[in-house]
Order: sequence, then structure tokens, then C-alpha cells
Amino acid sequence: MGILNLTEDSYYSQSRCHDVQSAMERMERMLNEGADIIDIGACSTRPGSCPVGPEEEWKRLEPVLRTIRNNLPAARISIDTYWSEIVGRTFDLIGDFIVNDISSGEDDPQMLPLVGRLGLTYVAMHKRGDSMTMQSMCDYHDVTAQVVSYFEHFALRAQEYGIKHWILDPGFGFAKDTEQNYRLLRELDSFRRPFGNGQKPPRILVGVSRKSMIYKYLNITPEEALSATQVLHVKALQNGADILRVHDVAEALRTVKLYEVLQ
Repeated sequence: MGILNLTEDSYYSQSRCHDVQSAMERMERMLNEGADIIDIGACSTRPGSCPVGPEEEWKRLEPVLRTIRNNLPAARISIDTYWSEIVGRTFDLIGDFIVNDISSGEDDPQMLPLVGRLGLTYVAMHKRGDSMTMQSMCDYHDVTAQVVSYFEHFALRAQEYGIKHWILDPGFGFAKDTEQNYRLLRELDSFRRPFGNGQKPPRILVGVSRKSMIYKYLNITPEEALSATQVLHVKALQNGADILRVHDVAEALRTVKLYEVLQ
């Protein structure tokens, strides 16, 4: 899953696209490098960022989505949003896509019912609070057990609203401190299990690319964190990750290929 940010404040500057042309150039490059999914975000959700609201999100998204519809209609798209309004507008414009919601439906009560009605694939991520408060909410007695429990409850909600296909994202960097992030990664295989009423295990998405759990721990910048990111990708694959959400598609694909040949 290649990252395409239609924002000015993403923590990794090279993922930012300032207009339709730069967005399409980045998207085409990631597809050519082997991306299976392009994840488009029009609002930064990093800790400390300020929400822009659905109207501004749509203002940024719509021209890019129209261009994708006209020029790359076969591309598999996910939209990084927690607004049901954005989901509805996107579906009306391009049809089927993946919803990537950092709030698992908690920030908009209409999100899960809409996703169920439209029959969309849904990425549910664990977090606490919002972008301004989440890093003050890292008090867990057992972070892995509590995140597993969170998804047990989410699976029941997904079933209630008719969501048949959902992907689990533990939420690295969202309301977790550095040690908690690394513990979740070490114990990622705890999520390879059925959730809810006997459903098969969901696919697991891991998003650690160039994040602060890497660059702050190593005292480097996000721009210097490429090689360290691949180390964590290997560990994620070893522990059961199905999807890697990445800034650097070509490098991640090479990592996957070498990991697979060693199995």
C-alpha cells in the first residue's frame, strides 16, 4: 500500500503532493514500482496535527479522484478518512474502494452503517483520543491484550452493520509510546486469530514507514529512516503482516521478495 498525501503537513515531506499533477506522478510511479493499493489522504492524522474537516478534505480529493477515474480506472484505491461524508462522495464518484479509517468508526457514527450498506472493504485502526490528545493516552496495563480486546469489540460492531471484509491495523504511533509500539510489533502474531463470532482472521495492515518510533529512537530524521524501516518490515512480515503501508514502494517490494525467498 503506497502512501499519497494531499496535505502540506505530513511528517515525511516527500510524500506530500501539492496539486493534481504531482499526485498523479507519484501515484503512477508507485504503481509502476509494484504497489497493489494507493492510499490517498487529504488530512494529516499524525499526532499534533489539526483536522481540516470534510469540506476541505473533499476539495483536495475530488480533482485527484476525477483524474484517477479518467486515467487510471483499474487502480486499487484506499481513502484515508474518518468522515462518512467523504466515503459517500468518493463512492458516487469512483465506485468501489477501500475505506481506511483511523477511528474504526468512533469519530463518525454514520461511518460503519454506510460502509456496510455500500459493501466496502474497511481498514479499522486502533487509537485513543484525537490527534491533539492521543499521545497523553498511552496508559495500558498490557498494550497488546487491550488492543486485541478492542478488535474483539470492533468485530461485533462490524458484524452488526454488515461489514463483511475488514482489515486490522494495530495503530502504530497512535496513542502508544515507543516501547508500546515495539511490543505490539513483537507480538503482532497475537492478532492472527478469529475475531467476533467465529469469523476467519482479518488481514493485518502494518504502517510503520519512517515513523517516529524509528527516527526518534535512532535520533535521525524521517528522511534518514528508509533502511531502518525495512528492518521493521521484515519483523512485521515474520509476525504475520499481510499489507505494508509504505512511503517507498520499490524498496518495500524488494524487502518482501527477499523475505519470501528466505522462507
